[in-house]
Amino acid sequence: MASALETLCGQAYGAKRYHMLGIYMQRSWIVLFCCCFLLLPLYAFATPVLKLLGQPDDVAELSGQVALWLIPLHFSFAFQFPLQRFLQCQLKNHVVAWVALVALLVNVLTSWLFVYVWGFGVVGAAVALDVSWWVLVAGMTWYAMRGGCPLTWTGFSVQAFSGLGEFLKLSAAAGVMLCLENWYYRVLILMTGYLENATVAVDALSVCMSINGFEIMIPLAFFAATGVRVANELGAGNGKAAKFATAVSVVQSTLIGLMFCVLIMILRDKIALIFTSSADVLAQVDKLSPLLAVTILLNSVQPVLSGVAVGSGWQATVAYINLGCYYVIGLPLGILMGWTFKLGVEGIWGGMIFGGTAVQTVILAIITIRCDWDKEAEKARNHVQKWSTPQEHPPQT
Repeated sequence: MASALETLCGQAYGAKRYHMLGIYMQRSWIVLFCCCFLLLPLYAFATPVLKLLGQPDDVAELSGQVALWLIPLHFSFAFQFPLQRFLQCQLKNHVVAWVALVALLVNVLTSWLFVYVWGFGVVGAAVALDVSWWVLVAGMTWYAMRGGCPLTWTGFSVQAFSGLGEFLKLSAAAGVMLCLENWYYRVLILMTGYLENATVAVDALSVCMSINGFEIMIPLAFFAATGVRVANELGAGNGKAAKFATAVSVVQSTLIGLMFCVLIMILRDKIALIFTSSADVLAQVDKLSPLLAVTILLNSVQPVLSGVAVGSGWQATVAYINLGCYYVIGLPLGILMGWTFKLGVEGIWGGMIFGGTAVQTVILAIITIRCDWDKEAEKARNHVQKWSTPQEHPPQT
């Protein structure tokens, strides 16, 4: 939901309505903090929910215990993600990176203390996560409020409480758009678990998803950069510059994806050695490698196009596209190929990739290619006018 700020803050920064970035962030804090309370039952009742889904009692009990200890982490998200977007839209990514490095070091230290020195086990690991994520919040807040953002942070304002309904709609659209994407591959693993003799298949698929998870960090970086750059240029009224930024991002990310795609195919029978020495799992990963390569290639393009959508404010449209492609086409096709045609995990994954991700990527590409960028720039200016409030005391520049 915090990705709505990439649209609002990015376009406001491009339009030089700098004071609105701080107000947008405060609105996001309010909306996300309230949503955290709505999600609390998932943490409080994790044990019975997991048992209802068929998890073993010992797993469900321990997971529920850990979930309760992760509630502080849950609430940190309401502040950390808006702060991250707030800084990214001002091209202050280096600040986010340095604060993340400090949080990582804190996490290593606290994990060692809580798990190995004091013997708190998985609860200690959860508490270590709580501490490190609140270090992220504290570090970025300190930078933003202690003079690091003099134009965009002008203090707390009652204006943050205005227009929350409209802000919630945009945030919800952004959240649905990204959740439908992120949940899709979790559903893939869940479905694989219901196959006959699923242990090796789930292990192999988990290895492939881990490799994909490592590589997708690169396209996600392009996702963030493209969203900010497109929003900045549209807010400034530079439609052609937004189009150029889109083209550059797609080409660069696709080339990197191609490189990893070729690397996966060359090392298809060895790449799983990073995770396991099981001969059965290695053989299954070898069979799944072509699908992994295709997934990596598609995921080098799709996040960039999603970044364009975020920067342009198309979240609601893309949410409908994701729903149709992933869950109306991809998921049924995966079930059909996996169970009806008895192709197993390859059928499930192949159906979901070619029926869902590929179709979604093609549709987003068509929308982006046919986009009238000058018209989008005009929409962005109107958008900024709609969401902005006058500033009584503009900062000195």
